[in-house]
Amino acid sequence: MHFDLDQLFQKSDLIPVIIQDVETKDILMLGFTNREAVELTLKTRTAWFWSRSRQKLWNKGESSGHFLHVEKVVTDCDTDTLLYFCRPDGPTCHTGARSCFFNTIMEEEQ
Repeated sequence: MHFDLDQLFQKSDLIPVIIQDVETKDILMLGFTNREAVELTLKTRTAWFWSRSRQKLWNKGESSGHFLHVEKVVTDCDTDTLLYFCRPDGPTCHTGARSCFFNTIMEEEQ
């Protein structure tokens, strides 16, 4: 299957990418990616991102060893957000937590 990556970056040079655990379906993190990072992700099958704070490409796990092995990539209906289904090597969050989403703001009503 061939997908034209130009479609992803028509609105912006930087788009969000959601990371979901391929087995548990848990949302692990949200990052941003540019065309070069997507190309590297597709080539290496590990998740690459664009760091907005450091202004550079980074391969998740390059310093921690906790790589995100990408098994499937899909886009949303507007073709401006990506979803990576990944198999993580360890915790995804830089804090050591399994997911970056652990700070509760509102609970479900009982």
